[in-house]
Amino acid sequence: MINTQQNIVDLAREFGRAISEMRTYMRQNLQVKIREHGVDITFELLEILGFLFRKDGVNQQEIADVIVKDKSSMTYLIDNLEKRGMVERIEDQNDRRSKLIYLTEKGKMLEKELSPWISEMYEKATTGLEQTNLQIALAQIQKMNENLRKQ
Repeated sequence: MINTQQNIVDLAREFGRAISEMRTYMRQNLQVKIREHGVDITFELLEILGFLFRKDGVNQQEIADVIVKDKSSMTYLIDNLEKRGMVERIEDQNDRRSKLIYLTEKGKMLEKELSPWISEMYEKATTGLEQTNLQIALAQIQKMNENLRKQ
């Protein structure tokens, strides 16, 4: 039993390392495209924009929960995006204490420019993979994340 558990722990360690390595390669791929096209944006800002491309008009905490950033880091990053004219904070009609983050027209235009690069990167990354295997891997990652969040 201990041997099996140790094997699982070793595999989990490799799994985590591989995910970290994949994130590094994704970051490098996107940074090359960003430089080639002269787009003035960092990977960290792009993570927030990527979330807003999929789900616009959310509060800062919801973004922070998904991209795993603390409150002060999120405030700094969103302030940066706001100064660049990419996002705006709008008062939540249901809770006046809360502000919702929305893409501006400039942010939406950037989405149109970046989307093909992001799709190309994911197509490259998934070459030779089967959908079922990706679904299984995703379920395992989500379970590991859930286990770690409980602590």
